[in-house]
Amino acid sequence: MPTAFERHDHSACSHAALVRADELAAARGLRLTPVRRRVLEILLERHRALGAYEVLERLSAEGLGKQPPVAYRALDFLVENGLAHRVQRLNAFAACQSDHSDGHAPAFLICRVCQNVEEMDAATLRSALGSQADALGFEVERLTIEALGRCAGCAAEE
Repeated sequence: MPTAFERHDHSACSHAALVRADELAAARGLRLTPVRRRVLEILLERHRALGAYEVLERLSAEGLGKQPPVAYRALDFLVENGLAHRVQRLNAFAACQSDHSDGHAPAFLICRVCQNVEEMDAATLRSALGSQADALGFEVERLTIEALGRCAGCAAEE
């Protein structure tokens, strides 16, 4: 499977993510409203995280809402249902690229040059950290893993 840092047919990965979102919504009885779906489509346009106001600008230009709650409600819905993730480092949101399998534990690789974001499975890393925390008498309740660096393409250009 191609990554955000490689040339690939992005329309294919976007389409696959939308199909997964429709299947997940149907299986869970969720309502993927036109605004929620459009926000997901906007997030899927590129392998980048977008801020809520960037999403709102797009919605507003398309006549789908001008007030911040419109974007925030849609983004909250997508995050709560595993269709998008909040990328803390960028104070932004990225579409989930996972197949939504049980135990989904993402980590994010963020290129500081091109700002592309790649989601990766971090179940093993999370488990190791949890085991070490347990040994110290600490229970991890929330964990966000984000790595900042350079993708191969940007490193080659510098």
